[in-house]
Amino acid sequence: MSFKKNLSVTLKGMMMGAADVVPGVSGGTIAFITGIYEELIKTIDNLSFAVLKDFFRIGWTATLVKYNLAFLISLLLGIAISVLSLSKLITHLLETYPVLVWAFFFGLVLASILYIGKQIDRWNALAIVAIIAGSVISYFITIAEPLGAPDSWWYLLFSGFIAIIAMILPGVSGAFLLLLLGSYQTVLNSITGLIESLLAGEWSRVFSNLGNLALVGVGAILGIKLFSRALTWLFENKKNLTLALLTGFMIGSLNKLWPWKEVLSTRMNSKGLEVPFLEKSILPQNFAGDPQILWVCVLVVIGFLLILILEQWAVKKPA
Repeated sequence: MSFKKNLSVTLKGMMMGAADVVPGVSGGTIAFITGIYEELIKTIDNLSFAVLKDFFRIGWTATLVKYNLAFLISLLLGIAISVLSLSKLITHLLETYPVLVWAFFFGLVLASILYIGKQIDRWNALAIVAIIAGSVISYFITIAEPLGAPDSWWYLLFSGFIAIIAMILPGVSGAFLLLLLGSYQTVLNSITGLIESLLAGEWSRVFSNLGNLALVGVGAILGIKLFSRALTWLFENKKNLTLALLTGFMIGSLNKLWPWKEVLSTRMNSKGLEVPFLEKSILPQNFAGDPQILWVCVLVVIGFLLILILEQWAVKKPA
């Protein structure tokens, strides 16, 4: 790929990374809308240990082309930049302006539903059943009660395995599944802690945080490799049905992104502050506080329009 295309993919990766940090928003949705979703899962599916052999057999340049590694490296670079730079900011915004932040993401996903729904070219009974099934499954995920915060090595490995599958599915949030599994705070603390300990030169903390992230990373590699093959097959053989199911996943996820919530229970975060643990969606007039209806509407529209802009960008500048 040319430098211009690499830069374009890196920017799309940054948007995916920003989405994946937030519980309730899927990086897979961004990948789909920016036109790189199928290329991503096919590239991952094509990877194997043969890559290492080809480095020596046919050379670095030919291997990059054969396995589309320039695309993958550019995308992962963008994701890493966003996760490392935005994790603290997004966490702060969610704690300080939750209604407005969720309103923005609600608009993003609402437009995404329309975008992916437009890709369904055969509306039959099976497609409708798939949308309903996806909606129901996704909705029940959003109302499931989160677990505690286990941080044992095997649980972090398992969390990475499950979360990465969700992260590449449009409409299913990997960060939210981490929250349900109880590992979200551990992962987020490890990311921010790694940056802080590196800057402070506290090497014992650096290795501790790296260890946690490495376990999640290994689980993610296993999960994405196994699941990408299934997704590749589905897109090649059952694309219409797959799109209908993904559309349903996104419809169900709107419950998590609804701006107005009633807190049913709370938990203590890593800073010793009491934060929402279990919530349910309510009407704005029942919200305990300023519902900020005008600003919510503005941010929903901004989020909605942003997806339309991304869609046009994807059409004009394919990866």
